[in-house]
Amino acid sequence: MAPRSRRSAAAAKEVVEEEEPEVEQEEEEEEQQDGVRPLKFKQPLVGRPGKQISVGELMSRLETLLNELRTIDQEEAHRESLEPVATELANTGLLHHKDAGVRAWTCCCLVDMLKLFAPDAPYPAQKLKDIFSVIITKLLPLLADPSHPYNSQHLYVLRSLAEWKSILLINDIPGSEALTTALFTTCFDVLSGPSKSDSAEELSKNVEHNMTEVLSTIIDESGAVSHDVVDVIVAQFLWADPITLGSSKSKKSAPIDAKQTTLRRKEAPPAYNMAKNVCNSNPDKMARLVGNYFSSVIVDFTNSGPSYKRNRAGSEDPDNDGTKGPSDEDINEAKKAHRLLRELWKCCPSVLQDIIQHLVDELGTETVQLRQLATETLGDMISGIGAAGPPPLPQLDPVAYPSQSLERSDAGRPFDFLTTPTSINSFPTQHPVAYHSFLQRKNDKSPIIRASWATAIGRILTTAAGGIGLDPEEEQNLLKSFAECLIDSDERVRLAAVKAVELFTFEDIVRKLGSNGSVSETGSILSNLADRVKDKKSIIHSETTRLLGRIWGVASGAIAERDETVSNLLGPIPSRILEAVYANDKDIDVQVETALFESMLPLGYPPMKPRTAANGASQVVKDSQANGDQGYTEAELDKLRTKRQLVLVNGLTERAKKVYLAKQGLQAHNALYMEATLQACEKYNGGVVNKEEGQAIKDKLSQLIAVWVSRLPEPTKATDELWRFAKTHDRRAYALWRFCMDPASDYRRVFKSIKELRKRIEDGSGATLLDVLNPLLYRTALLSYNKSHVSAIIEYTRTDEKSLGATAHELLKEISLKHPKVFSTHVKDLCKTLESEAPTAKTPNPPGAVEDLKACAAFAKKFPSDLPLNAKDGRKLVQSFLNFAQYGTPAQAAKHAVTIIMQSDNKKELHAKEILDKSIKGFKYNGDHWLTKLAALSQLVLLAQAECEDNMDSVIEIAIEKVLHEPHVANEEADADWMETPDDDILGRTWALKILINRLRSLPSDANLDEAATSTYILLNRLVKDNGEASESNDTPAGHKSRQRLLAANALLKLSTNKRLDALLRPVDFVQLALVTHDPCPQVRRLFAEKLMKYLGQNRLPPRFYTILFFYAHEPERGVKDSTLTWIRSRRAAFASRKETVLETVFARLLSLLAHHPDFDTEPDTLKLMSEYILYYLKCVATEDNLSLIFHVAQRVKGIADGIASTKQADENLYVLSDLSQALIRSWEEQNNWTMQSWPGKMRLPSGIFRALESHDRAQEIAKKTWIDEDLVEELDPLVRRAIRSKKRKATDGAESARKKKPKADRPKKEKKDRPIKTPRKKRATSNDDDEESDDGQLAPESKPERKSGRKSNVSKSYVEVSSDDEDADAGADPIEQAEEQEEEEEADESTPAPDEDVEMAEAEEPEAGTEDEAEEEAEPIPEPEPPKRGARGRAAKATTAAKSSPAAEKRKTATPAKATAPKTTSTKSTPVKATPASAKASKAAKPVAKGKAKVNGAAAEARANSPVANGTGSTRRSTRTRS
Repeated sequence: MAPRSRRSAAAAKEVVEEEEPEVEQEEEEEEQQDGVRPLKFKQPLVGRPGKQISVGELMSRLETLLNELRTIDQEEAHRESLEPVATELANTGLLHHKDAGVRAWTCCCLVDMLKLFAPDAPYPAQKLKDIFSVIITKLLPLLADPSHPYNSQHLYVLRSLAEWKSILLINDIPGSEALTTALFTTCFDVLSGPSKSDSAEELSKNVEHNMTEVLSTIIDESGAVSHDVVDVIVAQFLWADPITLGSSKSKKSAPIDAKQTTLRRKEAPPAYNMAKNVCNSNPDKMARLVGNYFSSVIVDFTNSGPSYKRNRAGSEDPDNDGTKGPSDEDINEAKKAHRLLRELWKCCPSVLQDIIQHLVDELGTETVQLRQLATETLGDMISGIGAAGPPPLPQLDPVAYPSQSLERSDAGRPFDFLTTPTSINSFPTQHPVAYHSFLQRKNDKSPIIRASWATAIGRILTTAAGGIGLDPEEEQNLLKSFAECLIDSDERVRLAAVKAVELFTFEDIVRKLGSNGSVSETGSILSNLADRVKDKKSIIHSETTRLLGRIWGVASGAIAERDETVSNLLGPIPSRILEAVYANDKDIDVQVETALFESMLPLGYPPMKPRTAANGASQVVKDSQANGDQGYTEAELDKLRTKRQLVLVNGLTERAKKVYLAKQGLQAHNALYMEATLQACEKYNGGVVNKEEGQAIKDKLSQLIAVWVSRLPEPTKATDELWRFAKTHDRRAYALWRFCMDPASDYRRVFKSIKELRKRIEDGSGATLLDVLNPLLYRTALLSYNKSHVSAIIEYTRTDEKSLGATAHELLKEISLKHPKVFSTHVKDLCKTLESEAPTAKTPNPPGAVEDLKACAAFAKKFPSDLPLNAKDGRKLVQSFLNFAQYGTPAQAAKHAVTIIMQSDNKKELHAKEILDKSIKGFKYNGDHWLTKLAALSQLVLLAQAECEDNMDSVIEIAIEKVLHEPHVANEEADADWMETPDDDILGRTWALKILINRLRSLPSDANLDEAATSTYILLNRLVKDNGEASESNDTPAGHKSRQRLLAANALLKLSTNKRLDALLRPVDFVQLALVTHDPCPQVRRLFAEKLMKYLGQNRLPPRFYTILFFYAHEPERGVKDSTLTWIRSRRAAFASRKETVLETVFARLLSLLAHHPDFDTEPDTLKLMSEYILYYLKCVATEDNLSLIFHVAQRVKGIADGIASTKQADENLYVLSDLSQALIRSWEEQNNWTMQSWPGKMRLPSGIFRALESHDRAQEIAKKTWIDEDLVEELDPLVRRAIRSKKRKATDGAESARKKKPKADRPKKEKKDRPIKTPRKKRATSNDDDEESDDGQLAPESKPERKSGRKSNVSKSYVEVSSDDEDADAGADPIEQAEEQEEEEEADESTPAPDEDVEMAEAEEPEAGTEDEAEEEAEPIPEPEPPKRGARGRAAKATTAAKSSPAAEKRKTATPAKATAPKTTSTKSTPVKATPASAKASKAAKPVAKGKAKVNGAAAEARANSPVANGTGSTRRSTRTRS
């Protein structure tokens, strides 16, 4: 393109480098002299004085000159002809001309002159300085404006300097450092600043390229580069540091929102790229320069150590102690430098060769801040994370549908060149020494460093070392170290590790973290993470629970689709979360519920809006419309939600399932409390009430608020917020809350009500109130057992889709039992289904029909008239139930069918007679439907006793003669010690025993119990005593014997739940029942313990049955022993809250049981083994407040005689145990540093097992005698210490008390003051008292019982008891026992057996026998205790010693080869409960008895080593255990 006139401004817009002027061919070619071309241009460029050249003419001449210069090559340059023109070009008038065009054309000509004269310049140094100053300060800055009229000339100058390296002449100028610095500053300013063009025209890429070339040339050829130049280069990397950029702005900086990706640059700015390219083009030189640059901050800073800026030697400044660390300003500078190092490693790692070693040195400094900086910096460098920090956290959305777990791709994550981790080189490969030093920070003494290290490891793993990748072995080592961070002793490290897991995407969690092991594999990352759900620190367990909930919420999609990898890795997460409830921590309870309804079963799932179903159709073809606008109907969304709930429940363990079902089952009860609260709020009217009723209303509201607060953490805050809610008096909020609890509300209505309620609270009272109300909403709203889900659950029971049928049956049964009003809307549909599935003599019913019958039976008990049996068209339905009663399989179907008929059928008497006749007629052992007939008979005997009375002899004959007396069928499975699945033979005997048991349960109150019950009790006691053997020939298979013994033991428990029948269990037989805990079969012991705890928790058994649980002291199965201990402690807390002393007074019964233990004798070794039972009792029950009462009970046992066996030996056994227990209690007191005062009250012992002494002299004689040796007493101390260490270790593993007891030396001593004993009013005995215990051992309850978890109605029930069928999924449980659980709860008698006459005990310290007045005085209740003045003690022990097994345990070990040795003591997670004291201080406090120190001489160990058991020998004893 031909050049335009310089008078035209448009000519300046043409790019000079693209102009190809057409030079006219000279008619005559110039004569070339020696191959050079002389310059033709002869016009002057500098005017004479008084005759200046016009600007236009001057620009024209400069353009002509430039066009000619461009045609001359360096080899052709004729320097003599060029020198005059060059001299004129350097004239000050041209260089500093006021016209920008003249300056631009002049500079273009000058750079061409420099090119032609290269390598020497035609100017002196001073003139060169003037030329480059003009170019650098006036011309190059104009490149920032692409729309400048002379932009093409500016570009020409820059390109010439870069291409011909003329810029190097700047090094020949004296004092060139300032010009070089100005050059670098100008270039970076041009590229970093915004475009100055009015049209927002972007800078050409050629500008960046040529400037980079110019600056790289300077760095490469310069002998020395000034510190200012390096500073300018390094400063460009600060662009990636948001902290520095934010602090440089005048207005306050705000954190960058990761979601605002549209406001960010999509690529790095040119200045950043130019600095990066300059560094990478000269790595060695820049490495030295950068090393020197950072040494002023990092190296000096590191060498300063903890005494940075110390006083100089000889300083006498008293204000400076010479030990101060670095100042805040120094720390901030160091942080800035370390952020730059991150960015430099990310884009140009080669320049950090010299500085890495200084970072290693920094790791060894004593200053924590510096070590932390170095640890964080090295971790981010290995991860490829720059100054901008790590990438935003991945979004784990549990509400998304389809689930994110079904979309294994990171394509959806936006790319951000600032935060996307990138590493050019592998740090471990390039710097192995530094990498190894970094790894050593795992064991740093400072938890701050370890926390930073844990974060760094998480980033390294999630970024795969900046995308470079890790060696598989190295990755596994890092994963192992990361897992250990999750169990670090310091909470900051654990929290940092939990936070680091949040960096992983779901795919990385499965692929990377999953490679270390699943949630169920102990020691793996996922398992240790799940353990943090029960962490003692609130922030840790809340963050962990929230994170795990989100992880499972995302994984649920893959789990539902039967993805084995995800199911195995993450499937146990809900179980681990729900099992944390057993820690009895209110904050954990709230976090579990939050995770349940916000992540695992989120309220908004699925997120689609429903469409209206056309013509009532609930099913549509999803792909019928390609555009995807078809949508989902409400029924389909309900099914998706139900599927997720079924997937959740299907993967739960038994313990976790009990928690889940219990929480949902408590909704109805919580809703009643909430309704009462809302009504009280309405009456309170925001505080505007009249004076007469105001106080009563306020008191009522205070009580209700106190109930809710007792179940929430931070009671003070919760109380204030609930009062604020009441004072707000939002009637709309009340209505919305009622919608959430209404059984008639479908899920959509509940969800919308919660959403609106939350919005109203947020807009009004604020988020603090919402934090308190959210847990209450989750506990009261119908979210899981909503009526919208019942139809889908019923559908799953029919189709068994995704193998969820069994779980659907279980949930359907729970809904029918716990929420019958919700179930009622669908009961007719279920009945129609059962009608179509009814069996016949030749056609069996489907397997799922049994669970449907069970659900209907539970519903029929509560709403018998709602079943459509008596409707006009109900005849067919009745016949269906009759068919189930006659032909149903399995036999439980007949039982439930009979229940339904007897509850809801108007003609039940007629139908009962019909079923009875058909079941009796032609009955044959192992005949057709024989199990069904037995099941029907067992239920008829219970529910239709009058109709069966005439045929009772025939029924009993079938049970005894035709079933129980039949020989056992031998097979391989029956010969094993335990049958996981009972065969038909044992099932038939089970139903036969049920007939006998139910007959006793159904007898009217006026019936003769002795006549009917004697034979049954003889049979049951024989089965218990003879280990399940009922045959005279002793040929019963081992598996049948175990089953029969368990069945008989459970039957005795069930019979004892009846007030009248419990009296038939004699004390002698009770001892044999307790020995079931020593059965050789572990399944028998475990299932018996579960049944016993269930009945006791439901308050259906007398307190004497608590003593059996303490016989698990030598239980070799650690899980059974620990769960029993935890359960007893929870019961202790419940009794203490009601000021009841059940477990304390039952200690006398425990001593009586031990006295009649078949292994008991007075040998020291045996007594030490027996002391384990007492110590186990103390671990479960003893506190500083009730220890005096327990000691009092132990003393009182020495003042009576045995009532079970009236022999001298039996009496002496009691006295030996009394002294033994007193010695153990004293040692227990001393080892715990407790202060035990004498019990001020009096009490009586049960007369059924004790009797009064014949005289006062005999009592004095017994009291004065010591029944155990002093040597034995000294050997007891090590046993006590070991038990206490084990107890404290268990306590510290779970949720710990917020306050720790001060050491005894730090506590102020309390003065013991004499005070009179206040005698309260006499209490009236109630029907719920223990059958054989006096009121003297009880304190009057002051308030309703409450659980630590906050469920008022079930305070005395653990999650073992509140579930009606908690053994259904237990493979070892009897299926008939499973089916009986529901009926047992419904038919349980509320009262317990009437108490027997108590025994007046003679006291050795009284001079004469008790008179009637004394006896009358003794009958009065004991004084009310005062609240304790000291907190609960909870000192943790660092080690525990496993208790040695008793001879009974040795026998069990030999009986179960799979359990060769008793497992070591493991920690049980429990929350220490501050119980209300059960004792009052004496009017005159007694001083503690002085006790001698234990002699640590190994006497106890030697005695055990010399025992026959220790030597591998032993004899069989009466309790079927080996005798030492």
